Amino acid sequence: MSERIFNHSDFLEASDTEPLRSEITASKDASISSWIVKPGQSISLHMHPHGQDTWIVQSGIGQYTLDAQGTVKTIIEGDVVVAKAGEIHGVVNTGSQALTFISVLSPPDAGLEWINTKD
Repeated sequence: MSERIFNHSDFLEASDTEPLRSEITASKDASISSWIVKPGQSISLHMHPHGQDTWIVQSGIGQYTLDAQGTVKTIIEGDVVVAKAGEIHGVVNTGSQALTFISVLSPPDAGLEWINTKD
């Protein structure tokens, strides 16, 4: 396999306990990862204060949260979902099959802050 061409299915590994992220490649400009979120699993609300997180949905369906107030939109195969720096996001797999997507985080040191919604 070329160092510039990757097949995302080579990086998909499922976990029964939590969503699984597998890094595909990283450079000074971006980190590219493959995610698999099994039915009923979720990625908690978070944000990247210093960069953008773009998801390319490969399969499945989920409820994507857009803000701390809980505004949600359904995402499906073929969608491209963008969270700009500081924008809150997270997802719950509401379907019967795995939700898989590619995440492009740019820059790779964009930071990560989990959002506490219990307040």
